[in-house]
Amino acid sequence: MISAYHAKYYARELTRRHAVGGVDRLSQSLFDASVDLNPHQIDAALFALKNPLQEGVLLADEVGLGKTIEASLVVCQYWAERRRRLLIICPASLRKQWAQELNDKFAVPTIVVDAISLRKQSAGDMLASLQRQVGKAVVIMSYQFAAKLEAELRAVPWDVVVVDEAHKLRNAHRTSNRTGQALKRALQGRKKLLLTATPLQNSLIELYGLSTLIDEHLFGDETAFRKQYMNSGMGLDELRERLASFAKRTLRRDVLEYIKYTERKALTQPFNPTEDEQALYERISAFLQKEDSYALPKQQRHLTVLILRKLLASSSHAVAATLVTIRERLQGLLAEDKAEDDGRQLVEQLIAEDDLEQDYLEEDASEAEENAEVPTPAPAEEGKPGAAKDAHAIRTAITTEIAELNAFVDAARALKTDTKAQALLKALDLGFGKMAELRAPRKAIIFTESKRTQEYLHRFLAANGHAGKLVLFSGTNNHEESTVIYQRWLEEYKGTDRVTGSPQVDRRTALIDHFRKDDGTGAEIMIATEAAAEGVNLQFCALIINYDLPWNPQRVEQRIGRCHRYGQRFDVVVINFLNTRNQADQRVLELLTEKFQLFSGVFGASDEVLGRIEGGLDFEKRILQIYDTCRHAEEIEAAFNVLQTELEEAIADRIKDTQSQLLENFDEDVHDRLKLRLQDAEARLDKLGRWFWGVTCFALDGRARFDEQSYAFSLNTPPTGIATGRYQLIRGAAQPDMLAHAYRLSHPLGEWSIGASLNAATPVATLNLDYGKYGARASLIERLRGMSGWLTLARLEVTAFETTEALLFSGLTDDGQVLDQETCEKLMALPAAGKPTPLSTTVPEALLANSQRAIAATITQVLETNQRLFNEERDKLERWADDKLLAAEEALKNTKARIAQLKRDARKAVTLQEQDSIQRDLSELERKQRRLRQEIFTVEDEIIAKRDELIASLQRRLQEKTSHETLFSVRWQVT
Repeated sequence: MISAYHAKYYARELTRRHAVGGVDRLSQSLFDASVDLNPHQIDAALFALKNPLQEGVLLADEVGLGKTIEASLVVCQYWAERRRRLLIICPASLRKQWAQELNDKFAVPTIVVDAISLRKQSAGDMLASLQRQVGKAVVIMSYQFAAKLEAELRAVPWDVVVVDEAHKLRNAHRTSNRTGQALKRALQGRKKLLLTATPLQNSLIELYGLSTLIDEHLFGDETAFRKQYMNSGMGLDELRERLASFAKRTLRRDVLEYIKYTERKALTQPFNPTEDEQALYERISAFLQKEDSYALPKQQRHLTVLILRKLLASSSHAVAATLVTIRERLQGLLAEDKAEDDGRQLVEQLIAEDDLEQDYLEEDASEAEENAEVPTPAPAEEGKPGAAKDAHAIRTAITTEIAELNAFVDAARALKTDTKAQALLKALDLGFGKMAELRAPRKAIIFTESKRTQEYLHRFLAANGHAGKLVLFSGTNNHEESTVIYQRWLEEYKGTDRVTGSPQVDRRTALIDHFRKDDGTGAEIMIATEAAAEGVNLQFCALIINYDLPWNPQRVEQRIGRCHRYGQRFDVVVINFLNTRNQADQRVLELLTEKFQLFSGVFGASDEVLGRIEGGLDFEKRILQIYDTCRHAEEIEAAFNVLQTELEEAIADRIKDTQSQLLENFDEDVHDRLKLRLQDAEARLDKLGRWFWGVTCFALDGRARFDEQSYAFSLNTPPTGIATGRYQLIRGAAQPDMLAHAYRLSHPLGEWSIGASLNAATPVATLNLDYGKYGARASLIERLRGMSGWLTLARLEVTAFETTEALLFSGLTDDGQVLDQETCEKLMALPAAGKPTPLSTTVPEALLANSQRAIAATITQVLETNQRLFNEERDKLERWADDKLLAAEEALKNTKARIAQLKRDARKAVTLQEQDSIQRDLSELERKQRRLRQEIFTVEDEIIAKRDELIASLQRRLQEKTSHETLFSVRWQVT
């Protein structure tokens, strides 16, 4: 049985704050995580936690190694330690993915914050609204929104801030970089985790830019950095040493012993449109290329054309319905006797109707903001929309365009053949054939950029042999079949933790579960809009069909990443459609395949490549420009050749050698270190599992029926506010019993059990320990069988830079033999034989004296560790001061060199005029030299004063406070 003494000790172990450095510091987060343990991720998370004085670190693992998991471990650990002011800043497209990851794998609550959500909560007071969220959930927001909330973010004392895709902020040191500058100011003094696979893309100065985002005292200023590490061609060894203190990069080759990745295999499915299909395409394409059009709103022309281009390539059904929406807008303009509106409502309607990417709206909004101060253009020329026309001419032009749109819609609806849809049947046969060869599940995900195309394909495939085997996935998931699946799923998982209570989340989970089923009752084919490219794990599927291929390479990579990820057991087959009558489409596929290498190899497109393209949307704009402006095959070919040349330059490997020298790990013992991390973590988790199970058995004794074999129990008499039912302890990535409540340290019942054990009464007593029921051999304890003695447990708390707790045992046998910490811990792992017997005997003085010595020795160790951390930070500040002085001295050095040159020139001067001109320049430079010398002394004083002030503030934080208490003392007997 588990006694109150066992339970109190175990509960203290489960909740204590560990010192930095070891795996113990990550105990709670690793235990609560539903992920497989990868040693490099543990190593990276510990690196991020290693020095509480640091303002942050850069985690720069190669693509595919799980930087999100590394950061999530840190966030989860902070949450477990009740430090819950947590913020994640990421690209808008990744917000849902972060929320899903933290919720699914770490059971940490999240909230995605944007302008709409904050506005709903308050009448204009953004700070009050934000502060209401802080501490209750991890706050997630986009770069752009975070920059707008600079003042509000600065007002919150964040415990840690994660910045994902941090390479986007590599120019944060430049005053022209408004987002970077705003975030730098907002997060100054806060602990930060920067995540990027491409910390160095084109120039070493990018490393400097990222360092300033973390801490402005890591290097001096930009001038000093260039002088030391860029202009001299030397100093890389020193730079590498300085980077090692705050940047960590693991390579794929370092972890292949632990992680096995599968290949990608690309196939192309060509289709040849009929004459009628091609004629319609060309007519609409010509309409979109018109410079003057009322159908395409002037202020939103770019976005409207981009949307129509995508839908035109998707299906005639999608483009026809969209043209109807545009026609209705024109009819509205006629009815209201208007020539124009701002077009935003139209764009929002098109995006909503077709479930298109919200990124377009965000991009448009940020562009509008940047152009807000641009002067209004001059009035348009006569004959163009916006020029001074009479009302009759405007009405005539709009009526003509409505007639054109009617003709397009009629032609689209009259098409007898859909060549592309017919090709999909061939693609599915081809893909399922490959799945059979690979012995992979018969599952396929079809991605389309249009919700209307999605629904059309659902009808088409159902009528062509796939009825009953289909599931749809979109942003709303409100299709009638989806609702039926959702209702059935709710009934199946009623009363379990699978049901979150959020209809949006539960609908997504229900549809994915239906797709995952392999018992013949689930779906074989998921038809998805872009909503499934984010935050969805489909590693049980190995066949991806890009019915519509995005022009954005990052978006393509995200799609493939849903299936081709850690945990995928089979090679992933990617099938792309190719319109053989469209030269531009062919060149886009060629670029994505050959230059970005999206569809081949073990990892496909690396962040090395994707990160060098400034943004996927920028790439889309370049392609749209080609579609919009090139009329003939020769023009298309020439424009794509120019784009390809630019890409080749951007993707060039000229920086790779420097990157490997600076950031790659050259330690020969890297494998040994990672193996040790894994072994330590697994051993620690075994202990935590036993402790948590013991605490639960003690706290729920009489309330639950326990199933020891599967670490599960049935709760009959729950504490207030907790549901009855079956609970199962979560360990690792898989939960064996999906119908049970997932039982974690952070579960309300887990927290209640720990609380009950912490508060258990533990007076001095005799505790009989049963070695026979231990279930394993322990040589340390075996020699104590039949013996007895005393044991006491003290809790020490030391607060300096951070609070650290230690649990210190002291033990004695009756014959005076001293027991060390490890032996006492082993003793308390033995189950109790019967209930403890209260004692009135006094605890031996020798035992208490030993306990005090252990406390004193531990305080000394903690202080030594803190002194080492302090020294690291002091050395960093000393180097920063040296950098700053170097920059000040550089200007003087350059002036001296110029004076020396002028003196040489004066000796060579032939005429008096030349002599006079040189002498004037020389006098001016000598005055400048004297001024610079004086300034150097001033600057030196300022820098030294700043350094001393920073060091003094560190020393104030080093002042420690200690406290300790005895948790219990027992007389033990081993039987």
